Amino acid sequence: VQLQASGGGLVQAGGSLRLSCAASGRTVSNYVMGWFRQAPGLGREFVAAIRWSDGYTHYADSVKGRFTISRDNAKNTVYLQMDSVKPEDTAVYYCAADRYPYIAIHASAYDYWGQGTEVTVSS
Repeated sequence: VQLQASGGGLVQAGGSLRLSCAASGRTVSNYVMGWFRQAPGLGREFVAAIRWSDGYTHYADSVKGRFTISRDNAKNTVYLQMDSVKPEDTAVYYCAADRYPYIAIHASAYDYWGQGTEVTVSS
C-alpha cells in the first residue's frame, strides 16, 4: 500500500484545513486508516482513525469536536477536516494504514505510512 498525504499549509488560528491521504497499490477496505502528527522535538502522536469497513472513528481528546476523519470509497482517500485550529496543532501530519480492523492509537501498530504534510497554525 502506498499512501500520499497532501493538503498541509499555513492557516490562522481558528481557521480550517483539510488533509487528504490517497491510498494505492491494494484495496484498503479491510484496513484501519489513521492520522498522526509530530511536532518538532516530540514523538509521533495519534490524532484520529477510521475503520474503513464500517466508518467507525476514534479521536484523540485534544482534537475531539474540532477534527473529523472521513473516507471516500470511490477515491480510496481518507480525509482529516481540521476546524477551529490552534497553534498547538502545528506539526507534520502523517497518514497510516493498519492491516488489522481494530483501531489502534500506537504508531507501531500501523504497517504503512505516507510521507507527511506540514501544518502550521499562526496565532
